[in-house]
Amino acid sequence: MSTQDTRSATALIRNQILWDRLIAVVEEQAQTIIRTAFGAAAREAGDVSAGLFLPDGRMIAQAVTGTPGHVNSVAESVRHFLVEFPADGMRPGDIYITNDPWKATGHLFDITVVTPVFRGDSLIALFASNTHVVDIGGVGVGPDATQIYHEGLFIPIAKLADGGVMSKTVLDFLRANVRDPVQVIGDVYALVSCNEVAGKRLAGMMSEYGLETLVPLGEHIIAQSRAAMLKALADWPKGTWHHEMTIDGYESPIHLKASLQLTDAGIEVDFTGSSGTVQRALNVPKSYTDAYTSFGVRCIIGGEIPNNAGSLSAVKVTAPEGSIVNALPPCAVTSRAIVGMMLPDVIFGCLRQAHPDRVPAEGASSLWNIRLVGGQPMAGAPAEDFLAGRRFTQVSFTTGGTGARPRQDGLSTTSFPSGVRNTAIEISETMAPVVFWRKEYRPDSGGPGTFRGGLGQIVEVSHAENVPMILAATFDRIKFPARGALGGQPGGSGRVSLKSGKTLNGKGRQLVPAGDRVVIETPGGGGIGDPRERPRDDVERDIRLGLVSREAAEKIYGQ
Repeated sequence: MSTQDTRSATALIRNQILWDRLIAVVEEQAQTIIRTAFGAAAREAGDVSAGLFLPDGRMIAQAVTGTPGHVNSVAESVRHFLVEFPADGMRPGDIYITNDPWKATGHLFDITVVTPVFRGDSLIALFASNTHVVDIGGVGVGPDATQIYHEGLFIPIAKLADGGVMSKTVLDFLRANVRDPVQVIGDVYALVSCNEVAGKRLAGMMSEYGLETLVPLGEHIIAQSRAAMLKALADWPKGTWHHEMTIDGYESPIHLKASLQLTDAGIEVDFTGSSGTVQRALNVPKSYTDAYTSFGVRCIIGGEIPNNAGSLSAVKVTAPEGSIVNALPPCAVTSRAIVGMMLPDVIFGCLRQAHPDRVPAEGASSLWNIRLVGGQPMAGAPAEDFLAGRRFTQVSFTTGGTGARPRQDGLSTTSFPSGVRNTAIEISETMAPVVFWRKEYRPDSGGPGTFRGGLGQIVEVSHAENVPMILAATFDRIKFPARGALGGQPGGSGRVSLKSGKTLNGKGRQLVPAGDRVVIETPGGGGIGDPRERPRDDVERDIRLGLVSREAAEKIYGQ
């Protein structure tokens, strides 16, 4: 081996070691949020993101722990911070904060914190992290608001700490505008702490390897990642494919339409033809659209490639301003996840036409989180009935089934594409006066096919003190279930009702009377392939496990 070859090999090995160390740094950053957070969204469900950025705002490393809506939108948000607070004005001990839906992760409930890191007086990197907090004021959880002004406290990009001194003004604004200031302020400090820990780990790594700057390493990572994406794209046919999907919406259905073009230079997705914005909080800021669109692409093309500015640059997303997927202020956006989490299914529909054997069927996709509110009055109901109960706001992360996968059944009760963990009912019952009476698989909800869709679940919950409470519903796939593919059948539709028999709406704040229970039946994923070609042993196993009823097996599978 020549001297030049030896040097090249040494450099490659060194860069790989440094990359592994960076991943360890950002993963510890994410775990610090989870271990120090007050709110269940971070602590129990892992609804967070954490990442490392070059001084110019390009992301070079991101923790595996986190959700696509946070992970991919934060990838661009640091650039917005640098516009408001240029790098040359940052000093050690400065910390910045925002929950701007259009410059961060899509709604006010997500708080993002950015911390610059220095070696001496030189800015070497920035760490960003965020999480979903339990409350941000306004009308509260749910899609009921009609403008951003109704949805709670809007924090523009601001200084949270100046030279190491936390801003009393910012924290006082937060405390005064949220229903649970202890949890919210606790989560803010968790974000501050995780960035601080990551900064110390990065400084230690750089000292160990004699690095004065991260820029050469960052440029290498970004260039390699983009090249790897283009290489992954090489064995896909080039062309343009179109796909459409209709979902429930609030007062009327929402139509999602996309064209996807594959070229040697990258992937371009255009949402022209999708519905316009609506008068409820289902609208999606472009940052969130970008996040779940690129995630949908990366699930199929280049899924093993690190997520950073290089790999993300290979996917370009456009959407008309004023469309449901490019909502502008002052649109209400609290429940943007209902629509945003459907976008990977739209992308899958395009990619299936290019490679039918590589793409799963549609799934429940949008989370069926059970959002319960107590101790607060509700319009149209006697205030004294509600105020008699303990005041609480609680979110129990709940999921449906994923679509069948190529050559495999779908996953049951799995939070794809979100990536959050389900909240254990024991935890939920300790945090609020609620009782979970039932939580089990929902038989026959998986879409029939040669490969069956994943099952949804049935959850039954009530107020522990037999007083009224509010269900803030954010459910979809009730009118338009997940579709099957290549001859597979749709998954089961979702349903929400009271134990007493009344069917509830899929969206909006609704009364749960004293002594009654909410029954949540989450949707299943679509199947792939002709159900009558499903192997007999697989059908018999499903019957034996209670996943498919004998009646359904005879009717649908012919067995």
